Amino acid sequence: MSKIKVLIVDDSAYSRQTIKKILEEEANIEVVDIAYNGIEAMAKTIKLKPDLITLDIEMPEMNGFTFLRWLMKKYPTPVIIVSSHSDSQTVFKALDFGAVDFVAKPSRLSPTGINSLQKDLINKIRAIKQLKLDRLSKTLELDDSFNDTVSEEYTDQIIKAVGIGASTGGPAALKQIITQLPFDYPCVVVSQHMPRGFTSSFAERLNTISKVYVKEAEEEDELENGRVLICPGGYHMSFKKKGKKVFVSLSEAKMSDKYIPSIDTMMSSLAETFGQKAVGVILTGMGSDGKQGMMEIKRRGGYTIVESEETAVVFGMPNEVIKAGAAKIILPLSDIPIEMIKLAKRSMEDK
Repeated sequence: MSKIKVLIVDDSAYSRQTIKKILEEEANIEVVDIAYNGIEAMAKTIKLKPDLITLDIEMPEMNGFTFLRWLMKKYPTPVIIVSSHSDSQTVFKALDFGAVDFVAKPSRLSPTGINSLQKDLINKIRAIKQLKLDRLSKTLELDDSFNDTVSEEYTDQIIKAVGIGASTGGPAALKQIITQLPFDYPCVVVSQHMPRGFTSSFAERLNTISKVYVKEAEEEDELENGRVLICPGGYHMSFKKKGKKVFVSLSEAKMSDKYIPSIDTMMSSLAETFGQKAVGVILTGMGSDGKQGMMEIKRRGGYTIVESEETAVVFGMPNEVIKAGAAKIILPLSDIPIEMIKLAKRSMEDK
């Protein structure tokens, strides 16, 4: 089996060596070279044609954004951003430019952070075998192709909550869905595989371009219409009832947990709390997280939507749900917000 060829681009010698050491421990990964800035990275990309590039954003002479724009135009290649928590806003800008995912850069004094980087980076590099880069480009292009007429208002619904789970390629897909929802849409809860320290910026970024109110979920947040609650990185999200109201309950994840945040935990709790009034949506991502939760939603009479292979950047998670027989409907990304809005309207008619 051929090795995955990786080019490391970072102006920090410590970061370059840390990433290089992590990757060289993997038998199926080959570090073909390292680059100090975007100019070096351009030359080495042309010469070495790597399968994947790890990229820092803040670099001298030519920064990561300039290099990323050039790369996606001339030599489209999967890119994983390696960034500190303080650069979270630039991470999401890089995802808008075509990067497929990101990992958190550890400090020099954080063994835990290095272990987390190793786990996340290796898993995400392995996922490129499933990656459809052309589909990521199409997802990014959807910004201008969505029809705003789907975001019509309504006054009531039987649907009480919608859960959305995503991993690799998820931030761009979530953006396409959430920005289409009307201001009074039923509460949406989201578990996106994302490191601690980034979900708050992700929520803030979505909030500025959405009709609904988007925020990072906190303990005891109430699930209300017009809200999108994003599970914070490093935690799992479930729900608890108090009378007729439902609130968020957060539990800190363990390093040994396979998926953080856990989509299964969120979806299963959603099913238990709302029964047939719950909707589950699984988007692009690697692995099988969400399969059990979607099966539970379907078992309790809820509605399940899965992104189709034609638009999923990584078809792993959607495919697992489909194979388990837990998908009520399979749709391309552009049709998912339309279906979600139709469901809310249809529920009014069924009352």
